[in-house]
Amino acid sequence: MLTNEQLAALRSRLLDMKRETEDRLKQNDHFGMIRSHAHDAVGELASYDNHPADEATELYEREKDLALKEHAERELREIERALGAIADGTYGTCRVCGRPIPYERLEALPTTLYCREHSPDQTVSQKRPLEEGVLMPPFGKFDFDDRTESVAYDAEDAWQEVARYGTSDTPSDLGKNVDSYSEVYAESEENVGYIEDLENFAAVDLHGQHVRVYPTREHELLENILDDEGIMSNIGDLPAYEKDPYTSKDSYRRYDERPSQQHFGETTP
Repeated sequence: MLTNEQLAALRSRLLDMKRETEDRLKQNDHFGMIRSHAHDAVGELASYDNHPADEATELYEREKDLALKEHAERELREIERALGAIADGTYGTCRVCGRPIPYERLEALPTTLYCREHSPDQTVSQKRPLEEGVLMPPFGKFDFDDRTESVAYDAEDAWQEVARYGTSDTPSDLGKNVDSYSEVYAESEENVGYIEDLENFAAVDLHGQHVRVYPTREHELLENILDDEGIMSNIGDLPAYEKDPYTSKDSYRRYDERPSQQHFGETTP
């Protein structure tokens, strides 16, 4: 149990802490929270003519002051509860188990009303700020490239859309050879509107517009693959009544000999 001298010393210390906390809150107007808006603290009437970065700075300072105010007010409430416990004679005993609180603990934390085993603040939170889940490099949780079979439009694609018009980076910043400054951004060599190189002549773009067919090396390679497999499409075979006139040599010759079907014998250059 606490001696009278120990109890008096702890009470005197609690009173000093209360006075210091109240003076601090009074001197800074409760960290500026008495004012209706952050503009009052900087003498601004509106945000209309302010730079967004200046507004962001003021918002950060406002949030910091709010956190400091809540911390100081919580500390003041704990001091007042401890002084109330001294007044009713329950100070120095744990409110949960009723056992005496060691003097060394009270000396280090005079506002406590619990022993170490039953302290409500003994669990340290491992939660991180919500914004960290979005700001993880390079594009946070909205980067789907590493997900299996994902071709969704993600944050990286959004950045590439605007980066094509130019960035503040230079080829030396990118660390690889590029042909123009319009390629100085992440994965500038990535296909746009199609996934595989073979699809660049047999698909539409992101806006649904037809992509023209050009006789490229990839085009010829795909034609050879389809001929070797005896199919007309890389997404699967066609029905027999559509496939045979194209893939069967006999049918191909018969259709080519019929004047009304001459266009079936035409081939892409």
